[in-house]
Order: sequence, then structure tokens, then C-alpha cells
Amino acid sequence: MAVRIGSGVSTQPDARVGAIEAAGAARSGLSGTPADLAVVFASGSHLAAPEATLEGVTEALMPRHLVGCGAGGVLAAGRELEEGTAAVVWAAAFEDADVATFHARMNPDDGAIDGLPELPDGSATVLLPDPYSFATDRALAELRELAPGIPVIGGISSARTLDGSSALFLGEEVVSSGAVGIRLEGVDVLPCVSQGAAPVGPELTITAADGHLIHQLAGAPALSKVRDAVSRLPARERALVAQGLLVGIVIEGGKPEYSQGDFLVRGMLGADPATGTIAVGASVEPGQVIQLHARDAESADRDLHDALGLQCEALGGRQAAGALCFTCNGRGRDMFGVPDHDARALESQLGGAPAAGFFAAGEIGPVGRENFLHGFTATVAIFAA
Repeated sequence: MAVRIGSGVSTQPDARVGAIEAAGAARSGLSGTPADLAVVFASGSHLAAPEATLEGVTEALMPRHLVGCGAGGVLAAGRELEEGTAAVVWAAAFEDADVATFHARMNPDDGAIDGLPELPDGSATVLLPDPYSFATDRALAELRELAPGIPVIGGISSARTLDGSSALFLGEEVVSSGAVGIRLEGVDVLPCVSQGAAPVGPELTITAADGHLIHQLAGAPALSKVRDAVSRLPARERALVAQGLLVGIVIEGGKPEYSQGDFLVRGMLGADPATGTIAVGASVEPGQVIQLHARDAESADRDLHDALGLQCEALGGRQAAGALCFTCNGRGRDMFGVPDHDARALESQLGGAPAAGFFAAGEIGPVGRENFLHGFTATVAIFAA
């Protein structure tokens, strides 16, 4: 097996003891092979002195590279720990692969981003930004220019240290700002993005737009078209839309029909009844197709299983060695009404392969060949064996 992966989770309140326990469980999945990479997610009391957590992981696992971040909640081994104290360690050993970690920072003078890695063809990146000191959308746009088509998967850190500073981990250090990440070459990584919203109503073509503003849909004022589409929805879908109207934007057009995974889902930010214009949370252009969306637990459940299933088919008979998952902190029990939803889906669809992750403040993953920052989404990096 070219890739070996293990994961472990601990709820021990002592940071060092919990880290050693979680890292020891992860080490057992590597069959004695040294760890090339450890990814650490820590919550609760681990954020009082995260250096102790990193020391414990290093002592137990001795990984060549380590990255991670603070989290409001974590997942591993089919469980989701949405609150309290926990440490998750995900460890991997790769054969004939090039693994490198990096620390990207924003220049305070001009907002330029320094430290992003070069991404050759066939590579992949895991990105873990701090929400306050790093412009993730800008970084993704820059990577889109530098390395089009290279998948970037990850999540925005959802917890800081108890003194309020950034909780990003690089080696045995707690990094004070920016983003940390992993560049992977020679590793087969399949990205998976599962939306937490369902398309409703008809597909509509943008016929006049400017930046974030849609002036016309199908030649008519955009607001009137949206109101007409909502009025024609079945009662159940109208009830979903009433909780918050979203807009799905097709990124790669030209298909005879579009499915859930073809849309970049963004909020409808406002409307001007006088002009009939609507504002959405992304730049749009005439010719793009949109469809209204609504958050829906039933659809999100189905989409996650379907999206994972498609990527497992793409493995072409190979097994999944493991996965990293970045799920929105608006999902979990509040969205699905049951505990452990996304963690159990991973365990079921990936045949029990070790999977770990955290509840993020924004999820990163590709739609089509472009990488975006999402919400209410689960993004997954599946590693082929």
C-alpha cells in the first residue's frame, strides 16, 4: 500500500496526555511506518496552552511535518464532538511523495499575500486559514491565477487560543496569523464538495449584471423573476426558502442539465424594488445560469452520500486510504437533528477508512475547476490507497 493513514481522538482534559493518546491511536494505523504528516485539530482546554498539545503529538508520533488549527468542534472515528475538549490527530505515511508545509501571510502594507506554495500539475493543497488575519478569498483567487485547476481543500479555523490569539499549528509552533497548509505531490487526492442546500425552482439565465448585482433574469427584472419562481414552488419548498433564500450560480456552463454539485451557492444579500435588481454574494456575469437554493437537511444528507459515492467510483477499484473533512459549524446536530451525521457518512461511504476533521468557520473546495470558500458545506480530501 502506497499510502497508510491512521487517526485518533481523545477527550482527556490534560492537553499533553490527550495529545499523546490521540497520536498513539493514529500511529497504530501506520503499521510501523514513520509518519510523514500529522494534522492536528484541537478544542476546549487544548487552546489554553496548545504548545503542550503539539509537544505531545511530536513525542508520540515524531512526524516529519505537522499542521493544524484550533476548532470549535472536531470529528474522527465516526464521532462528532461539537463542543468541549478534544484533540484529533490524523497521520499519514506516503511512498514516493513530496510533502511540504507552508505558512502564508498578508502583508500589512499592501494586502499582498506572501508564502503561498508553487503548485505544479498533479499536486493538491490543504489550506487552514485564520479568519481574522487572512483574506481567504483573495488567496484562492491568487492560486487560481498561479495554478488553475489545482484543488485546494480545507477550512477556516473556528477557535482561537484562550488569550484570543490565532491558533494555527506548524511543527511545534503556534503561528500568530495568516494561514498554514500542506502541498502534496505524488499523492492521489480526490476533492469532494457537498452543499448544504438544495436547488428549487427553474434555472434562470442572467441577461444583465454588474459585479454582485443581477439586473435581469431571462430578459425581465431579476426581482420579479425571483418572486415569480418562489410563488410557484410547492409548499414544502416555500417553507424552506422562507428560512433564507440562497442563489446557486453555475460555474461551468454548457451542460444539458445541472445537478447539485454544479452550483456555487451564495446568499441573496438584498433587493431593490425600484429597479428590480438583486444582490448576491459573488460576482456574476451575463450568460451565467442561476437557480434558487434553500438549506435542507434531507437534501444535504443525500448530496453528501452521493458526492462521496462518486469519488469512491473515481478511485477505479482502489480503496480509500483515509480522508480529511472540513464541515461547517452550522451543520452537525443543529442541522440534521442527530449527532455524528457527517462523520458516520464518511465512515459508511469510505468503508471505515480513517477520517478526521473539524467544524470550520468556512469550507474550502473546488466547484468545477475553481476553488471557492463555502458555507453550510462539507468539503473532503479523499486519499487513494
